[in-house]
Amino acid sequence: MHHFRYESNSASIWKNFIHDDRANRVSLMIGTIMKRSHLNTMSTDELWALHQEITGTLAEKISFEKGVLENRLRQLNQRGDVERAQRRPYPRVFPRYRNPDDPSQTWAGRGKQPRWLAAQLRLGKRIDDFKIIQVAAE
Repeated sequence: MHHFRYESNSASIWKNFIHDDRANRVSLMIGTIMKRSHLNTMSTDELWALHQEITGTLAEKISFEKGVLENRLRQLNQRGDVERAQRRPYPRVFPRYRNPDDPSQTWAGRGKQPRWLAAQLRLGKRIDDFKIIQVAAE
């Protein structure tokens, strides 16, 4: 009968897998070495040592992945700053319609109609009734 024997040099084996194709290789190693029947035959001290080793390896992997994600986030934030800085200036859009009841309320004719205009249109007025008359420059 084959018994699994926990050896102290297995820590170096695990560390070699940290930076290599981590997910696949670690799952293969766990699948081949750590069968349920092997865990049942291990002593409490061996299980505790294995637990500490797995905890350490997991902490290293989490730290590594966190660094990768933080680096990627930093790159995305820097690229966002560049894109914002390179945004082209849009020309000023002048208003085309004015509310006769409150001349400070204007609309350029883009986007959703303002409430004051929609209410007047429902009352039967035409949109041309609110058009701002532009005086031609001489």
